[in-house]
Amino acid sequence: MDFLEFIIAAMAVAGTFITIWVVLLYRRKEKQSSRQADDALDITELSRLARSMDERIATLESILDAEVPGWREEYKHEQG
Repeated sequence: MDFLEFIIAAMAVAGTFITIWVVLLYRRKEKQSSRQADDALDITELSRLARSMDERIATLESILDAEVPGWREEYKHEQG
């Protein structure tokens, strides 16, 4: 009977470790998928902000074109 008890104990220990391993693996995959969703949301938000900034820059440039006609040439001269 000692061998049978050893086998039962070994299976119980192995089953416990396998269960813990599966739970940890599932949690890690769950975190990765939620992180990917957050990254996608961040990219969408950044894209929206970039479009908004582009519109603002275009508006500011049109105001400068109307109020300071030669500003583009002056800016290029300073940068070049």
